[in-house]
Amino acid sequence: MHLQLNYQSGLPVYLQIADQIRAAAASGALRPGEPLPGIRPLAEQLRVNRNTIAKAYTELENQGVIETIAGKGCFLADGQSRLKKSARHDLLAVEIDQAVVAAHHLQVSRPEFLQLVEERLDHFAEQQQTNAEKGHP
Repeated sequence: MHLQLNYQSGLPVYLQIADQIRAAAASGALRPGEPLPGIRPLAEQLRVNRNTIAKAYTELENQGVIETIAGKGCFLADGQSRLKKSARHDLLAVEIDQAVVAAHHLQVSRPEFLQLVEERLDHFAEQQQTNAEKGHP
């Protein structure tokens, strides 16, 4: 897993890290039970404070994306989110709102936006199918 930080984006570094780990999990690049890099080595690799990595991991753990096993490290959770359905919807609504605002600024019509969402969902399903055929969950 390779993480890239963009200090010009305005998004806090810990959120960039959390977002990239979530994306890797969603795409199948990280598999359930797979260990994440340790806090200290990842902080050194990215040249950020260890607290930044710890904050990203805490965010992911609170969302049920990763789990921490004392003395062993952090691992990608099995996909069964501990968050209640309403909390998952609230988190997703924030992401959708950002996409809607971006579509508005890019002057993408509602039908075009919905078509693009459908295409991206289909693409994601195809990736999941391909990963399953290759033996990746």
